[in-house]
Amino acid sequence: MENKKTKIDIILPNFNSSDYIKETIKSVIKQTYTNWNLIIVDDCSDEKTVNILKKYQKNKKFKIYFLKKNQGAGYCRNYAIKKSKSPFIAFLDSDDIWKKKKLEAQIKFMKENNYSFTYTNYEVFGKKSKLVVTPSEYDFTKFIHDTSICTSSMIVKRKIIKDIKFTNTKICEDYFFKCKILKNFNAYCLNDFLTKYRVRKNSLQSNSLRNFYWIWKINKDYNKLGFLKNFFSLIFISINSFKKYGIKDFI
Repeated sequence: MENKKTKIDIILPNFNSSDYIKETIKSVIKQTYTNWNLIIVDDCSDEKTVNILKKYQKNKKFKIYFLKKNQGAGYCRNYAIKKSKSPFIAFLDSDDIWKKKKLEAQIKFMKENNYSFTYTNYEVFGKKSKLVVTPSEYDFTKFIHDTSICTSSMIVKRKIIKDIKFTNTKICEDYFFKCKILKNFNAYCLNDFLTKYRVRKNSLQSNSLRNFYWIWKINKDYNKLGFLKNFFSLIFISINSFKKYGIKDFI
């Protein structure tokens, strides 16, 4: 099968995820598509998490790097990209889960349509429970009004990343990375719920005001948006978040 010849590097930043990381890794191991390497960058986690990861070190499909100082998820992803060599790169967070046909279906979708950047619909679970249907296509302008591309659902061709980096902000470090790519390449949705996105209580991403502050800051400092464009970006993001999650739970 032609798809089996295409190698994928899976990038997984990890910090103190001992309660979830085994389930996340298991969802990678169970993929029907087997031509992958998993690159884990551990961000100076606690001993319990490190001991779990060390059990996977002998697996030839795993490359695990242990940082001696906490650097943040953006740094970890950038570090992993430098270590990757495969033509396709997938992203997965340490508490999210993939359905077993995720890689197989998405690579087929990308090859058949010659797409460079794709994502999937996703299922929210944990603190919230919801099926999120994402737009069928994104460009930069659409994305800064509706940020529904789940990072754990993304696969990109390595050649389009070039020198694009994740920001070293406390949160929303993936927002600018997506913005930069979308300025040159559209992204396309595989219309299937192949990714499970966990929302945890008290997680960095669960505070909407904090999220909006960082999106505002990234829009201003990195995307170089003027006040009005930035203002409308947050207004539309708020509206679309409300549509997805409702007034009590929108993030």
